[in-house]
Amino acid sequence: MNDLEFGTVKLHLKEIMEERGLSLSKLSFRAEMQRTQLKHYYDGSIQRLDIAVLSRLCYALECDLHDLLEYIPPK
Repeated sequence: MNDLEFGTVKLHLKEIMEERGLSLSKLSFRAEMQRTQLKHYYDGSIQRLDIAVLSRLCYALECDLHDLLEYIPPK
């Protein structure tokens, strides 16, 4: 089986940032992350999620993990 047969996980970072009017620069400062690393999470090109990064994002955005991630089951 390939990985897509198990569903996918979607990041909602871009949507949350747009709702709150946050730029990548502001969020990288708040989360104490490199802007380039944050950009991969922002555009959804990240392949493996880092728990420490997710914790930083939840803290900086004052949100819960389920606000950032969505599991989309296979069809």
